[in-house]
Amino acid sequence: MKRANVCVIGGGTGLSVLLRGLKTFPVDISAIVTVADDGGSSGRLRKELNIPPPGDIRNVLVALSEVEPLVEELFQHRFDDAAGLTGHSLGNLLLAGMSRITGDFAQGVQEISRVLNVKGKVIPASNDHITLSAEYTDGSIVRGESNISLAGKPIRRVYLEPESPRPMPEAVYALEQADLIVLGPGSLYTSIIPSLLVPGMKEALLNSKARTVYICNVMTQPGETDNYSVADHIQAINNHAGGKVVNSVLINSQKVPGDFAAVYEEQGASPVVVDEDRLIRMNVQIIADELVTTNFGAVRHDAMKVSQRLVSLL
Repeated sequence: MKRANVCVIGGGTGLSVLLRGLKTFPVDISAIVTVADDGGSSGRLRKELNIPPPGDIRNVLVALSEVEPLVEELFQHRFDDAAGLTGHSLGNLLLAGMSRITGDFAQGVQEISRVLNVKGKVIPASNDHITLSAEYTDGSIVRGESNISLAGKPIRRVYLEPESPRPMPEAVYALEQADLIVLGPGSLYTSIIPSLLVPGMKEALLNSKARTVYICNVMTQPGETDNYSVADHIQAINNHAGGKVVNSVLINSQKVPGDFAAVYEEQGASPVVVDEDRLIRMNVQIIADELVTTNFGAVRHDAMKVSQRLVSLL
C-alpha cells in the first residue's frame, strides 16, 4: 500500500519538535526548511562562505535521523571556548564543508542526510543566499531575520532580497505530490512565511488539492505577533501567498498553567485567542485538541499528540 506524503513547511525549534513525533508514523515526510536565518553560527557561516544558513536544516536533519544518540550529540555539539570555532556547532561546520565539497548547498544536505540515515527528505526552501526584510505598518523597513522582532512594531509584510531567489524544484515537487501539507508550528513571519515567498512555492500551494493545515502557535510572539488571534495568523499567511491556502487549523484547547502564563506575560506574550466566528467566516476548519506539554520550563506542542492528530486527517 502506498504511504501518504506529508509535506511540512517551517523552521526554528517548532519544526524539529514536530518531526521527531511525525517520523514514528508510517508516512513519507518532506520537510521544506526556511533559509532566512542570519544570527549566530548560521549567520557567520552564511556571511563568510556565501551559503544558505545551516542551523535550521541541521536541527531538522537531527530530528529525522535514525542514528545512535552519541552521533546526534556529536552533530549538535557546540564549541564554546575554541577561539575561531566558538559558537559554531559541529553539524553547521559539516554542512558548510559538504556544501564546499559538492559545490552545492542542497546537494550537501542530501549527502549529510545519507550519513545520518534521515527518515524523509530535508529540502532547503532555496539554494540561494537570501535576506529577509520587514516593512512595518508605519512604513519603516528593517533588514535581516534576527532584527525583525526587535523593532517591536506591527508588521505589514515581510519580503525577500533578492526578490526572486532560485526555487528548489524538489520543494515544489514535494508540494505537488503531498497528500497533506502542514505549515508550522513556528515563528509566523520568520519561519513559516519566508518559504512561501520563494518563487513557485505559493503557486504550488494555491494549486494543491491536498488539505493544508496550519498548526497555530500557543502563545503570541513579542515583536512579531503581538495581540494576534488565530485568524490574524492565517490572514497573514494567505496575504503573503496571494490567496487562500489554509483550509484547516490545529489549535490547542488546553489552558496554559497559571505559573507558565505569568512567565510569558512578563516577556510580553499571551495565549493566542481563538476567534471562532471569524474562522468560520474564512471557511477554515477548526481542529481543537489538548496539544501542549510544559517541559523544560516552556509551553511547547507535544510532538506525539500533534503528529497523531495530523495523521488522523489522512
